[in-house]
Amino acid sequence: MDEVEIIITADGSHSLFNSTLNETYHSAHGAIQESRHVFIKNGLECVDQLHKPEVIHVLEVGFGTGLNALMTLHYSLHSNKIIHYTTLEAYPINLETVQVLNYPHVLDFQDAEKYFIKLHSASWEKEEVIDNNFYLYKKKIRIQDFNFSPSSFDLVYFDAFAPGKQPEMWEMQVLEKMAETMKPGGIFVTYCAKGQLKRDLKLLGLTVETLPGPPGKKEMVRAIKN
Repeated sequence: MDEVEIIITADGSHSLFNSTLNETYHSAHGAIQESRHVFIKNGLECVDQLHKPEVIHVLEVGFGTGLNALMTLHYSLHSNKIIHYTTLEAYPINLETVQVLNYPHVLDFQDAEKYFIKLHSASWEKEEVIDNNFYLYKKKIRIQDFNFSPSSFDLVYFDAFAPGKQPEMWEMQVLEKMAETMKPGGIFVTYCAKGQLKRDLKLLGLTVETLPGPPGKKEMVRAIKN
């Protein structure tokens, strides 16, 4: 596990700074704002509105602080939508750090702190029930080593560290895995808007959209499997 320290982002929510990579886990312009804009608004809400599935299967690459999972759980509670959430993380943060993160207090919904701790305390390598409508399956593994079942996920949150910091996470072989595991009509969202990423996603047969980014970032990418 690399050394991490807690920082406060522009919207008052925490992020972590990885000193080895010289990179933050979330945008310094606002961790919660970024997660809400990229993954919830342009990912989860889009899937729900376009396809209206009874059950949504989400794959997250990079569990990290658990912020995306907590906000997805919040959506499930609010919408009464059943969500199966699979998340990959090779280097989990420790519970001591988790307990200091202020996401439950900033988001401020009922039992947010209880749910946040439950997400991080859940066992690895098996699905656990976090709430009646929210099921969590955490895998402690590198994405390169995980074998995906084809056409399994409605939605992919691609939240790896930036290409300049972890280029191996953005290679064509990894993106190909993402495309294969998405259902027809499935959606891939990421904060990254690099030209190479968009070209690679198009080569994989996905319809690529360049959307306005969260505060502090001009653009983001959403791609839909045809």
